[in-house]
Amino acid sequence: MRLKFLDSKNIRKLLNSIFFDKDNSSKSISFAIMILTDSHTHLYSKQFDEDRDAMMQRAFDQKIKRFFIPAIDSSYAEAMYELEKKYSENVFLMMGLHPTSVKENYEDELTFVEQQFENRDFYAVGEIGIDLYWDKSTLTIQQDAFRRQIQLAKQKKLPIVIHCRDAFDEIFEVLETEKSDDLFGIFHCFTGTQEQAKQAISYNMKLGIGGVVTFKNGKIDQFLNEIALEHIVLETDSPYLAPAPFRGKRNESSYLMLVAEKVAKLYGISVEEVAAITTQNSKDIFGV
Repeated sequence: MRLKFLDSKNIRKLLNSIFFDKDNSSKSISFAIMILTDSHTHLYSKQFDEDRDAMMQRAFDQKIKRFFIPAIDSSYAEAMYELEKKYSENVFLMMGLHPTSVKENYEDELTFVEQQFENRDFYAVGEIGIDLYWDKSTLTIQQDAFRRQIQLAKQKKLPIVIHCRDAFDEIFEVLETEKSDDLFGIFHCFTGTQEQAKQAISYNMKLGIGGVVTFKNGKIDQFLNEIALEHIVLETDSPYLAPAPFRGKRNESSYLMLVAEKVAKLYGISVEEVAAITTQNSKDIFGV
C-alpha cells in the first residue's frame, strides 16, 4: 500500500508556518529539521571501500538522511545487500539491469532481477533504460530489456528509475508504448532540453537533478526554474558527476548540499524549502 503525503503546495504552507511569524518576520530556523534525500547514489561502489563510514558521516552531517541505491547487474547485488544491512535505517534498494550491462547474457540477468523480486521487496525497478554512448550495437536488446523491466515495475506497482545517455528519442519511444496510469518514476540524471523535460514529466516522471546543474555548460540551469519544483528530486549519482567545485573528482552523497544550494538559488527560495519539497517528492515516488 502506498502512503499519501503532503503535496508541494501544502509543504510551502507548512514551511511558512514554521519559518515566519504572522507579521511575516523570520523565526529562528533550526537547521536540524532539514532532511535531504539523495535519490540516486552508488554507495556500494569500490571507490568508497577505503572511507565509506567517514563518507556516510559527512553526508549525515549535511542533513542527508535518505539514500536510494540503484542496481547495475548481478555482480553488485551482494555489495548492495551488505550496504543495506549496515545502514538499514537510511538505505533503500532498487533492483534492475543497467543498460550498459545488457549484453549477450541479458536474459540470465533479467532472470536474476525477477528472482530477487521473488525473494524480497525493493523500492523501484532501476536503474534501467537505454545508453547509446558506449555501444549502439546493443540497441535492440537494450530496448527489450527496458520494456520488460517497465512491465515488471507495473506488475509490482513500483516506480522505474531511468538511465538515458544519447538516447532521448529511443527512451521516449518505449515510454510512449508503455504509458499508463501505473507508469511513473524518475528520469535519473536529467540533462535534456526544456521540451524533453516536459515530455518526461508527461510520462509521470520526476526529473533527477544532480551535479550537472552546477556546471557552467550544463544548460539545464537555464530553464530549470520554469519547471515546477514538484517535478524535481535531487541526486548525486556518486561516485560519478561531482558538482562544481569538485567536478572531475570522486563524487559523494555529502555533495548533495551543493546541488540543493544551486537549485535554491535558481528558484529563489531557501535550501530548507528545496529539501522539504524534493524529499516529499521522493516519498511520493518511492512510497517511503
